[in-house]
Amino acid sequence: MNPPRARAPALAGIALVITAMACFATLDTTTKVISGSVPILMAIWFRYSFQAVITTLVVLPRRGLKVLRTAHPKFQVLRGTLLLVSSLFAFFSLKYLAVAEFTAIGALTPLTITVLAARILGEKVSVWRWAFVLGGFAGAMVIIRPGGANFIWPMLLPLGAVVSYSWFQLLTGHLVKTEDPVTLHLYTGWVGSLLVALALPFVWAPLSALQWSLLVLMGVLGTVGHYLLILAYMRSPAATLTPFLYAQIGFAMLAGWVVFGQVPDRWSLIGISMIAVCGVAGAWLTSRESRAMRELAPRPLES
Repeated sequence: MNPPRARAPALAGIALVITAMACFATLDTTTKVISGSVPILMAIWFRYSFQAVITTLVVLPRRGLKVLRTAHPKFQVLRGTLLLVSSLFAFFSLKYLAVAEFTAIGALTPLTITVLAARILGEKVSVWRWAFVLGGFAGAMVIIRPGGANFIWPMLLPLGAVVSYSWFQLLTGHLVKTEDPVTLHLYTGWVGSLLVALALPFVWAPLSALQWSLLVLMGVLGTVGHYLLILAYMRSPAATLTPFLYAQIGFAMLAGWVVFGQVPDRWSLIGISMIAVCGVAGAWLTSRESRAMRELAPRPLES
């Protein structure tokens, strides 16, 4: 049994990641609120610019221009573009879908990364992990229900967000081996902001004070949420925190009910449950495999 002092950082990490999930669920809800009245590209530009400017103002005085040095500028641009594409899919998805359903389908990302890692990187995937992947995708199909009476084509948009974000995560895993995480964060914000800025003259529209306030709220929620995640992973291992990422689905269901009066139907609840169970089971399997590898690792000889 771990002593209280050993458990404290893990509990702090769990609390931080749950708070971050509440921020992201509120961010998605705010996005859905403004998606009907604010041009989507304009909203995405503000979201990226807010985070890029705040991060730059905080980082540059401490780290100087050397933080912008990168050995892989092309990969930095590709990574920022992938996240931008994922954001475009997400914003358009939330314009048509309930927040809870969108969040649940988005939770397929870890399972999708497993598939991509197996097919592209040649990583070995166990039978159980493939079962969890298939169960998660089956849950997504239960939510989407292609061919059903309530099916509309925008219900496929979250799958585009999942695939593009999974590629983003795989590229991130490659770049963190040689790049400073702060440098990655800076380039991500500025690449997205500058790319969308090219379209601003064609989509710019005057906004009310309320709309500007909601855009600022989006920027604050996104920035704070990502910062809390960083703090959480500084205190606890990923295997401990991953199951709690699915708390975002619960927060999204609550926010959708409070703000829009949207309650998932029986089949959507079944699909959401399938995704959450398979995701948590996959996280548990990762934790068990990591523990087994540590036990098998050679230990230094004692003198």
